[in-house]
Amino acid sequence: MDYRELVEYQWPYLLSFLAVDEPLDESAKRYGALTRKRRVDSADKLLRLALAYGFCGLSLRQTAAWAETLGIASLSDVALLKRFQKASSWLGYLVAAKLADRSGSRPQHPLQLVLVDASTICAPGNTGTDWRIHLGFDLAAFRISDVKLTGVSGGETLKRYSVSPGDVVVADRGYSRRPDLAAVTQKQGDFIVRLNWACVPLTDQSGESFDIVDAVRSIPEAAVCEFNLKLKPDPRRNVPALPVRVVAVRKSEAAAADSRKKILKNASKKQTTPDSRTLEMAAYVVVITSLASNRLAAEDVLEIYRFRWQVEIVFKRLKSLLDLDGLPAKDPDLARTFIYSKVLAALLLDDFTHAFVSFSPWGFNIK
Repeated sequence: MDYRELVEYQWPYLLSFLAVDEPLDESAKRYGALTRKRRVDSADKLLRLALAYGFCGLSLRQTAAWAETLGIASLSDVALLKRFQKASSWLGYLVAAKLADRSGSRPQHPLQLVLVDASTICAPGNTGTDWRIHLGFDLAAFRISDVKLTGVSGGETLKRYSVSPGDVVVADRGYSRRPDLAAVTQKQGDFIVRLNWACVPLTDQSGESFDIVDAVRSIPEAAVCEFNLKLKPDPRRNVPALPVRVVAVRKSEAAAADSRKKILKNASKKQTTPDSRTLEMAAYVVVITSLASNRLAAEDVLEIYRFRWQVEIVFKRLKSLLDLDGLPAKDPDLARTFIYSKVLAALLLDDFTHAFVSFSPWGFNIK
């Protein structure tokens, strides 16, 4: 698909998928994106320019030339840069409004699964992390449901996501911390998270410490085992003695050996020696959940955790098809505008595609 054609020839239709209750000009003024209408005389045009820059991958100079050719606006690349630097907060608002519209129409499902993950974005010429994008994915609707953009200091945490009552948050071990897990249940949600045994102390039902490393040693290969436990309380971090289930399965020897190789390779890069128990736990998949057994069987807990890969596929789609990781800007405000325009375009394109596929040009369904 030629994304530039969408912005050039189907702009009014693409714009119709925005979910805002107020005129674009009013919200743009409120967020400081449209303080004056010289050169760019409407929020509609400003948004179109932002998508041409971020979504279509045009440079600032190319975007200015493109706008001149189509009669959208007449301004230099420097003037366009200043416009975009002021537009990031407004674009973030449009992304949030679009996501809120989606969550309000979320279809009913026995389990409202929300997959979460984060990915890093680097500025041109840099090899480290400059930005981190945190993404939630509604599995029932098969759509992005939550997006947060932070700087390098914005770590992975479940506290960052919007959790609605009934949501079941599915996440990798990077989110396996007691305060994060407790935060989900405090919002009347549940979690299915890969357990980081070193970061989540557990107790048995009587409050005695529970050694998960010792407990899983007796699990036969490919057999699923579960333990009814509690999080060790931590009043200082607002963590209660929350009832949890830990579900574990032993990997095949080949899979365990592969996991150990990855651990040793990563430790070698960092010039550290891995804990012997970390190497031992590489032989298991261990997941912690707040869902009771009468709501979800142990085998189903592990099966649902496998769905987490869907959110990584979304990141790969954003990075490969929309060049999300092709960040052309070092300026923080311009970088935010670029990233938000990418995400907003992905949401609009998703709705556009759904509408296109469901549309019957003859006015009736063919059987």
